[in-house]
Amino acid sequence: MRSITARMFVTLDGVVQGLGRPDEDTRGGFTHGGWGPRYNDEVMGRELAKGMAEPGDMLFGRRTWQDFITAWGNPTDDNPFTRHMNAATKYVASRTLDDADAWQNSILLRGDAAATVAELKARPGRDLSINGSASLVRSLHAAGLIDYYTLLIHPLTLGSGTRLFEGPSPLTEFDLTGSVTTSKGVIIAHYARR
Repeated sequence: MRSITARMFVTLDGVVQGLGRPDEDTRGGFTHGGWGPRYNDEVMGRELAKGMAEPGDMLFGRRTWQDFITAWGNPTDDNPFTRHMNAATKYVASRTLDDADAWQNSILLRGDAAATVAELKARPGRDLSINGSASLVRSLHAAGLIDYYTLLIHPLTLGSGTRLFEGPSPLTEFDLTGSVTTSKGVIIAHYARR
């Protein structure tokens, strides 16, 4: 059985919305977009690169997948993250997409995300990782499908925005398996579900 790791950039008050750019996700009148890049440093880059060293496939919700096409879908730049993203098999869970042809190596998972991902997880294959896709993470967490979390906890609060866990969530305990603090105060915490 494959494992699933969710990698989430999060503020101290749990916000995961609009990390990269002011216009990334303005749903609900969110005006704090672009809060994350000023916290990037060499330590974070090194830790994120470790995840790229392990072969694996990726899971996305529709909205994040579409946003990542713009950010990472250009196979001609020299960024190692771009090469990794383009080479990986990308599964996109969506009830509304007609196809996943807009980005190479993408496969559409139609229907209920928890059901289709549970089926995918049960099949032989490489481990799966989720970057972003908060709605998908919440639904898979509720279904008990996420095995590991890597949380990049940023030292700021925003007071509003989509949070990693909103609404009821099942009692789930995790063990801290490692952590690193960056030079800019981001705590990168690795958790494994008990």
